[in-house]
Amino acid sequence: MESNKKYWKGLEELNKTPEFVENNKSEFAEPLPIEDVLSEAGLSTVTPRRDFLKALGFGLGAVTLAACQKAPVHKSIPYLVRPEEVTPGIPNFYVSSFKGNSVMVKTVVGRPIKIEANPNAGTFNCGTDAQAQASVLDLYDVSKLKNPLLKKDETTWADLDKFVKGELNKVQASGKQIRIVASSLNSPSAKAVVTEFTAKYPTAKLVQYDPISYTGIIKANENSFGKAVLPKYNFEKADLIVSFAADFLGTWISGEEFTAQYTSNRDYKSLEKKKMSRHFQFEAGMSLTGTNADTRIALKLSEEGPALIALYNAITGASLPGAGLPDNANADKAIKLVAKELLQNKGKALLVAGSNDVSVQTLVNAINVAIGSYGTTIDLDNPCKRYEGNDAEFALLVDEMNKGDVGAVFFLNSNPAYDAINAKAFTDGLAKVALKVSFSDREDETADLSDVVAITPNYLESWGDANTYEGFYSIVQPTINPVFNSRQAEQSLLTWADAPVQDYYQYVRNYWEKNILPAAGKTWKDVLQTGVVTSAPRAAGSYGFTLSLDAVAAAIVASSKALKKDIELQIFESVPMRDGKQANNAFLQEFPCPVTKVTWDNYVALNPKQAEKLGYKEFDVVSIKAENGYAIDLPVLFQPGQAMGTASVALGYGRTKAGKAGNNVGKNAFPFVTYANGTMKYATTATLTGTGVWSELAQTQTHYSFEGRNIVREATFKDFLKDPMAGSGNHHKHKVYDLWTTDKHEMLGNNWVMAIDLNACTGCGSCIVACNVENNIPVVGKDEVRRRREMHWLRIDRYYSFNDEQHGSVTEEKEIAHLDNLENVSVVHQPMLCQHCDHAPCETVCPVLATVHSSDGLNHMAYNRCVGTRYCANNCPYKVRRFNWFNYWNDSRFDNYLNNEFTQLVLNPDVTTRSRGVMEKCSMCIQRIQAGKLTAKLEKRALKDGDIKMACQEACSANAIIFGDKNDPNSEVSKALRSERTYYVLEEINVEPGIGYMTKIRNIDSETKEVHA
Repeated sequence: MESNKKYWKGLEELNKTPEFVENNKSEFAEPLPIEDVLSEAGLSTVTPRRDFLKALGFGLGAVTLAACQKAPVHKSIPYLVRPEEVTPGIPNFYVSSFKGNSVMVKTVVGRPIKIEANPNAGTFNCGTDAQAQASVLDLYDVSKLKNPLLKKDETTWADLDKFVKGELNKVQASGKQIRIVASSLNSPSAKAVVTEFTAKYPTAKLVQYDPISYTGIIKANENSFGKAVLPKYNFEKADLIVSFAADFLGTWISGEEFTAQYTSNRDYKSLEKKKMSRHFQFEAGMSLTGTNADTRIALKLSEEGPALIALYNAITGASLPGAGLPDNANADKAIKLVAKELLQNKGKALLVAGSNDVSVQTLVNAINVAIGSYGTTIDLDNPCKRYEGNDAEFALLVDEMNKGDVGAVFFLNSNPAYDAINAKAFTDGLAKVALKVSFSDREDETADLSDVVAITPNYLESWGDANTYEGFYSIVQPTINPVFNSRQAEQSLLTWADAPVQDYYQYVRNYWEKNILPAAGKTWKDVLQTGVVTSAPRAAGSYGFTLSLDAVAAAIVASSKALKKDIELQIFESVPMRDGKQANNAFLQEFPCPVTKVTWDNYVALNPKQAEKLGYKEFDVVSIKAENGYAIDLPVLFQPGQAMGTASVALGYGRTKAGKAGNNVGKNAFPFVTYANGTMKYATTATLTGTGVWSELAQTQTHYSFEGRNIVREATFKDFLKDPMAGSGNHHKHKVYDLWTTDKHEMLGNNWVMAIDLNACTGCGSCIVACNVENNIPVVGKDEVRRRREMHWLRIDRYYSFNDEQHGSVTEEKEIAHLDNLENVSVVHQPMLCQHCDHAPCETVCPVLATVHSSDGLNHMAYNRCVGTRYCANNCPYKVRRFNWFNYWNDSRFDNYLNNEFTQLVLNPDVTTRSRGVMEKCSMCIQRIQAGKLTAKLEKRALKDGDIKMACQEACSANAIIFGDKNDPNSEVSKALRSERTYYVLEEINVEPGIGYMTKIRNIDSETKEVHA
């Protein structure tokens, strides 16, 4: 039976606010500025015909005369000796690593333009996240320094080296300490360089810290098992996943890797085997992982610890004090259900927690031991090395600096003046250090306070390596020579240490040929081609737990009580901006947050009922003052699913020295982070005070409406097992009314189509950024997004619905009756792009045939024909067409992106850049299709399934997007579209879309529904 459950994109759509209704009356946010355009020629819309023709005639004549003027001659200079590996028009691919993940870099005539996952990485090939996709833009950032700085002035490397060596000798003679402050250094070669540097300067020490700390997990494992490591989590081996505020599909440790593991037990291939994992999420703020959970329970920050104590007691039969949630009946019921299911899934279950509290993580370890997770879903013997920061060591460094004990400090891939706890204590201490050296590519917040800025190249210009897991090594190799006069930090350290080998390329090669390659039986050339070296994993062992938990429980209860006042403030890492290191990347600033769809800003997220209780309306600017006295002003965002009594603020914003795109975007929330008991805390209490100011956030979500049509379809796993077509609507085919009376055109060659699995798509958005980079999609900025003018070809629509506690379907009236409880909502993510309809309504209304249908099933756009009537966008039921209001690549108002020749080097030469007045939309990466055909032709063979992959498909960690030839019955896309779960959005209007969606399945039953009863 088809559900009449209602879905809504935002509260304005649910409540039918006057602004939403008014905006929905018209297809476009505002009309074309015809009057303004005509006024430039001294005309108006009421100009008499003869005056209009007179002016038009003069305009044409002027243009003709101008065309007769002799234009300046710009001579192009051809290659005298063309590099052997460069063929114009043919890309080259190189393997490298980004943040420890092995990637493949596409270059065209020496320019890196696209990042993909490295297919040679085996089980570690897990797609790419939005940061990796956008990272190619960082290479062409005009905000970077072009030469090293000494005392704020440009200098040469020779003079800089002389100065630093002289200062180091003074520091060594004084007996003061030397510190190298770095974000987690997972490069084995770089660690070897640090060892050589400390051999030369014995008082030197490496201090690793991460703005987003995992010290709590590392210390808890040290206390519990004697291993100070971050475990390797195996979500693919878990039939039951329970998460307490760990956003493992988004920002927690390695989101893209965990996404690939998680969806392997939930995608269409798994469902065909009648298998699907089950996922419970307990959290305060709505996270990306929370939106994907089968059952999500809103939990205040102060309730997290007591809930875990109650879970431990229920599983083990213990009676630790502090258990129970008297004020949260839903969570209390959920804990009892989760305890029962964890015991039923011993050895096949996994519990994770996002807290950085050692006591909380120790209790999580005890529960995981009780349910048999170690050796199966948790591996301590092949640990993760992505994060090795030590919060206590960094706190000690700040103390040492303030005491005057530190004579020199070096900052490697770190910016503590922006993201450190207690930044004032840090900057006060830094002022007492004689030599301050920043290894940065720009004069960032920390470099601005340094004596020396030894500018470093982008990773695409560098040599190096990474070791993110025990036994897994990847190479970093340059794909372009350094654009500016930069030098790698490792080479600088080797130079200042007077090391025998100072060339870092040779140093990395020597290290690999001595320490890594012999055991793998590979050569240096092999690793440059494949990018990775792996060794057989150690056998994962099981672990017992003997630690007394009395003190642990007492510490948890004390922390919980401390949070029970005012508003409980969660400081979290957002999916687009993360820790703020890439804040100057315009692709990421305009990338909508997967949950809130906010761009270019951070905000304070409140439950709508909480805001109403406090007297705030959405977008009211409030002052948030934390317990430590730090305060910032941010607009309020109404967030369904937010736990009552809590607020959430994202980190990564408020940079002041990032660059043109990132400066002064949002407010810095890092000073809210506190330090206690050896770790950083991302939960505190705060008071909110109204400012009387209103500031609209730039959101993309409700810019388009489907007018209540049934476009999202879902079913429970229980119903799916009974009937694979459950929820798809395929039992009741709609009546077809056809405007096309001719026989359907048969596609005799290829018929390019796509399948999208809603059960695999997590909404992470890496596909959006991949599409932007591949197809030269412009960034328009905050004001234009507010005007509903974002240019993304691909969007991911996020739909809320109320959880139904008692009935098989929910009517809108019932939903509105539930408005008193906006904690309890479920979410569906739906990628939406041009559907390449066989009966495309856009094609029939275009007066100039700018949009036409191809013989292989695609809807084409001829940009040079388009005159910008926008009839096609008006007639598109999916609202996926975009109009160029400006020449974004040549307009000073959009100086954060493309408006300079250097940044334009990121453009894909295979895709035309569009000009003002032209309509554009998803082309289904036609350039990739043509490249695939050409490759097959040159190799004198037929196209094979998998030869052609879309940019969005290749970026997807979840394998949620499948592209291929429908005429090939054995292609993966054909098999996917034959699934009983497949349906077509708005198929009832008979436009015959070429993209099929697979029904969303939730693994819930009567017991999980009772949680929200």
